[in-house]
Amino acid sequence: MSKRSKTPSTNHPQPARTPTEGQAYRLASEDLEFLAKDDLRPLRLQLELLKPEWYLRQEEVRSTIVVFGSARILPPEVAGKQVAELEAAAQERPDDQELRPALGRARKRQAYSRYYEEARQFSAFVSRRFQEEGRRDFVVVTGGGPGIMEAANRGACEADARSIGFNITLPHEQAPNPFISPELCFQFRYFAIRKMHFLLRAKALVAFPGGYGTMDELFEVLTLIQTGKIAAIPVVLIGRDFWARAIDFDFLVEEGVVHPDDIALFQIVDHAEQAVQIVHDFYGGRPPE
Repeated sequence: MSKRSKTPSTNHPQPARTPTEGQAYRLASEDLEFLAKDDLRPLRLQLELLKPEWYLRQEEVRSTIVVFGSARILPPEVAGKQVAELEAAAQERPDDQELRPALGRARKRQAYSRYYEEARQFSAFVSRRFQEEGRRDFVVVTGGGPGIMEAANRGACEADARSIGFNITLPHEQAPNPFISPELCFQFRYFAIRKMHFLLRAKALVAFPGGYGTMDELFEVLTLIQTGKIAAIPVVLIGRDFWARAIDFDFLVEEGVVHPDDIALFQIVDHAEQAVQIVHDFYGGRPPE
């Protein structure tokens, strides 16, 4: 039997996609889905450390003052309007059982709105004082959100000065307040790296009434100073009545869980002018070199 010669077929199957269409072909630096994977967490942490640092250097920010406080504290005009509206509603509907507690909460917010003004005044003063002639000293930095954070960024903006906002992604999205300098507005994924940036250039901390976030940040700073992890800086709590009830520091000393000397790590005052004076006295009227 003769063997037939086999000729190769010219009808090659055509692939459904070209090799470059696969996700694996993307440059790693441009593959956002890949960068979001758990294995890439160390890299994301490093990027969050490096990016703000790079931008702050470009803007020649040399030193900062950190302002912490509640995101729930309203501007006086907003708080006053809410009270007025609820008072009018209560007069129209005196039998409405839900209005009385709502009015009580609104009046509480109105009382606390004075801290919005204190934060605004503090920020305006230090920004005007230390950002003259293009200097970037004692630049106010906040968490970038509403409330006290907005007030501090607003004070700097009204003083025609720069201020920083370190915003963070949250389940209920927190948008940056509009008073942050656009070139100094940052977004973080990780609380730990955000906290590090708060303190890398910090020369003072001013804390207004606040909740879990404010307490967390305040006590971390006190712990770092107490343990010598950072150099001592002025730590000022504004609002004697609030802090006296929120944290019984004397009780902590009496129970032996805090050393008496550690009470000297902070000071409690009532007004922005007092906080400014404490920072002024600590540095002798000029920012550190």
